[in-house]
Amino acid sequence: MALTPTEFRTALRSFAAGVTVVTTRDREGRPSGLTASAFTSVSLDPPLVLICVDHAATAHPDFLARGWFAVNVLRREQEGLSRRFAASGGDKFGGVPCHEGQAGLPLLDGALATLECRLVEAHEAGDHTIFVGQVESAAVTAGRPLVYFHGGYHSLAPDGGAPPGDGGRP
Repeated sequence: MALTPTEFRTALRSFAAGVTVVTTRDREGRPSGLTASAFTSVSLDPPLVLICVDHAATAHPDFLARGWFAVNVLRREQEGLSRRFAASGGDKFGGVPCHEGQAGLPLLDGALATLECRLVEAHEAGDHTIFVGQVESAAVTAGRPLVYFHGGYHSLAPDGGAPPGDGGRP
């Protein structure tokens, strides 16, 4: 019996993921980006991460053309940015506070962490491309992450507090 796309999506919704906005620049140097929860570390030595980008995403060709990308890990207060960068088309950067990183990439102000990555590999995988980047610079600020789980946005419980409904059990 073959797994249906709906069954697959339903199963994947059970995995809580941090929310990122990945950014780069297009061939003309304009900022480009999208929301991604498909982000993970790959290696400590060298420092490698990966992102997965849908072939249908408007920004997809920009990641290949530029050869660099930035990962902006969103804080819980940045749900609006996640929604904005998840939408197709339009000027996603208009009015969004950002600054230029060391590699000339747009970095979102207030992000929990930013990683500037040099593209080292790109692998076609189904309807996505897996982009592997070597982290060339990173910055971290204090705060709590924005989390996506079961089709909605969430944040972690305060330090020392138990998430609602778990009774404080490990």
